[in-house]
Amino acid sequence: MHEADNTLRPCTAAADDPGTMLIMQPLPTPCPADLIPEVTSMDVCNAAHRAAKEQGAVWVAIERQAEKWTVKADALTAPQHSIDTTVHDAIRAAVVRLIHSREIRPDSSCGPVYFVLYDLASEHRARELAAALHAALYGDLGPLTQAVPDTSA
Repeated sequence: MHEADNTLRPCTAAADDPGTMLIMQPLPTPCPADLIPEVTSMDVCNAAHRAAKEQGAVWVAIERQAEKWTVKADALTAPQHSIDTTVHDAIRAAVVRLIHSREIRPDSSCGPVYFVLYDLASEHRARELAAALHAALYGDLGPLTQAVPDTSA
């Protein structure tokens, strides 16, 4: 059984005081895979979302759901940030490829401001896609193209 391990994530709180609010450290933009917050715990999820909102940054996280992993990203936490049409189209195309390959569920969402990729098989793959999605949302499509190549050509 997997237990959420938040010790390696950029999150701090007083361990002996359950009433203490978790504080997330600022994440780099775009965020590398190993720093993507794991937000299976609702407290950690709320802290990560709150921190992104306070920073005016796009929120990105992964969450364990049973034996699968979910990637989440929310651009509403960054009201000054706009997502270019070309970027959105590239993200949408990557999500469609992931759905067609059955790597994620068909009810996964590709925006326009909230993104969810359900049922990834491993934490490693969830982190890879979360980092690639975050980079794409900041205009760098390279990691997304590498993580979800277009094999139709």
